[in-house]
Amino acid sequence: MRLKIGIPKSLLYYYYKDLWFHFFKYLDMDIVISSNSTKKTLEIGESIAHDEACLSLKLFLGHVAELKDQCDFVLIPRLFSVKKKEAVCTNFNCLYDLVNNSFDEISILNYNVDLSSNENEVLGFLKMGKKLGISYIQTYHAYQYAKKRSLEIRKRKEEKQTSKLSDSRLKILLAAHPYNLYDDLVGKPILDFLEKQNIAILYSDRINHELIDSECRKISTDIHWTHSKEIMASIQYYKDKVDGMIILSSFPCGPDSLSTELAIRKVKNIPILNLMMESLNSDVGLLTRLESFIDILSQKKEEF
Repeated sequence: MRLKIGIPKSLLYYYYKDLWFHFFKYLDMDIVISSNSTKKTLEIGESIAHDEACLSLKLFLGHVAELKDQCDFVLIPRLFSVKKKEAVCTNFNCLYDLVNNSFDEISILNYNVDLSSNENEVLGFLKMGKKLGISYIQTYHAYQYAKKRSLEIRKRKEEKQTSKLSDSRLKILLAAHPYNLYDDLVGKPILDFLEKQNIAILYSDRINHELIDSECRKISTDIHWTHSKEIMASIQYYKDKVDGMIILSSFPCGPDSLSTELAIRKVKNIPILNLMMESLNSDVGLLTRLESFIDILSQKKEEF
């Protein structure tokens, strides 16, 4: 029988899903992805997480709980540094330990990426392949294939986003971590609402990666969180190309609280709506704020 690899549809999934999907498919393994987030997912995650956990981490634990009896392994990578002299959210450092200590009888498939200790992504995948009983050669070929395909997919998304800049409709940048942007419970209500309003939506995670460092430096040279830099760079790059911005984060994210405040102070002359998601019991207040924001943008656009 083919191995079943479970992947929680949360957090790192939204950064690496294409890489993971093509890697495991190349190795002829089955992939089991958890369902879209629901309020039940959050309730389960809240019952497992510690009180200080952010909304996104609570959802992640709910997704892991769904998978624990459905597959041979659940993929839980550990990321510390994916770019030299930078770090990622501390939650990504501890995911393996958190899951290992929160769930009984769960088989974790893990790989480390920590460039500060010379543990790169290729090495991590090779070690993961060894645990799966796959030869180094086969694992390396699977990784190279998956990496190429994932970069091609990203390039197409970047090109599609660039084409939106010539759109005559009202344009809004959604600036957030992709695990918040695309989650059915967190970001999807916002996306659905904007689409119904015929808004041209641009996404912070689809900025050309070659622009991130240079654009981020225009705001600050001291940001060392890799994923926050992507958001900051997109805010800087698109500030003169869109009509408004919506910054979305989950409470109580430390890196986001600092970078969002910095962006709002530094980026002038463009309307920004800052949404901090904590309670997801009702969309009424959220939709009211979105309606008001769109009205402001529409009036401003008509004036010009």
